Amino acid sequence: MRELELLIPTLFGLEGLCAEELRRLGLPEVKAENGRVGCKARPEDIARVNLNLRTGERVLLVVGRYHAADFEALFEGAKALPWEDYIPREGAFPVKGHSLNSQLHAVPAIQAVLKKALAARLGSKYGMDTLPESGALYQVQFSIMHDEVTLMLDTSGAGLHKRGYRAVGVVAPLRETLAAAMVLLSRYRGRDPFCDPFCGSGTIAIEAALIAKNRAPGLNRAFSAQRWRWLDSGLWLQAADEAMDKEFHGDYDIWGGDIDPKAVAIARDNVVKADVEDVVRFEVADATKFHREAPVGRVVTNPPYGERILEKREAEELYRAFGKAVRALPEGWKVSVLSSHTEFERTFGRTAEKKRKLYNGMLKCDLFQYGINRRRN
Repeated sequence: MRELELLIPTLFGLEGLCAEELRRLGLPEVKAENGRVGCKARPEDIARVNLNLRTGERVLLVVGRYHAADFEALFEGAKALPWEDYIPREGAFPVKGHSLNSQLHAVPAIQAVLKKALAARLGSKYGMDTLPESGALYQVQFSIMHDEVTLMLDTSGAGLHKRGYRAVGVVAPLRETLAAAMVLLSRYRGRDPFCDPFCGSGTIAIEAALIAKNRAPGLNRAFSAQRWRWLDSGLWLQAADEAMDKEFHGDYDIWGGDIDPKAVAIARDNVVKADVEDVVRFEVADATKFHREAPVGRVVTNPPYGERILEKREAEELYRAFGKAVRALPEGWKVSVLSSHTEFERTFGRTAEKKRKLYNGMLKCDLFQYGINRRRN
């Protein structure tokens, strides 16, 4: 069986969650680093990981690693790798990537040298001076850190956060991978009521539904590697069948509310695209009047921050009113709130029991987690 190596980039703060997902999928030698997670894999795992991963951004197949402090070493190292094992004669192989703390730092020049090296290797193997690049996409990615070069092929295509259900969003949308991470960090597993009082386009509630049903988030989209000749197309059907066999079928209480009727209309459209409209309901509702009688439940939400949608003072007033509403919930409730506001805890009215640093795009945030405790409140 051919052994492969995969690298999965993540949003900062999600490396541990992604590593745990890979271990649950049975991947060996899982190792979390800053901003990415690596593991060993078999060819069939390319399909399994792309379909099932909730918190990773894409799945990269490592072709080779080497040291390069100058362009000659960069060229020769890339040319020495067995690209013909992956890229056929007509395959398209654009190059992109990044370089950090290295002698080679001009990304356009690095791209040009690597493209030339791959063209030389493939042209020699296929007996062609000019390759047509008219076939399937084999996106080459490079990472150069401290002069150590890693060359990879992107198996995913569009980022894994693009599940296929959010055709239309709202202002400042939350990335699906981050929404899924927030739900996982809340320890929600589908048993208790789940609420998002600032639902926007519905991403958190939809990700909660996918988690509750144990539905693979990539079932409704396509991936670049599905068109790769060396990867058996039957592996994708096999992975999809395996994922669907593991789905749960039960009754779930998942709710999202937003004060903006347009946002609620978009959320209702998105939940149909995600095929979880049977377990999620969205309503026009004011988060400052949020209340539930159920003895236990989860609130996971992403209110406006101040920098992006509301003015800072308006955001603080909203946090204060929402904090007051939350403190009236029964003691069995757990509350998780994502915010970049430096004074969130003060305005919310209570210090968080747990804080986790996360990133919403390039915006540094904290996930503030609370239990409802009458004496502490």
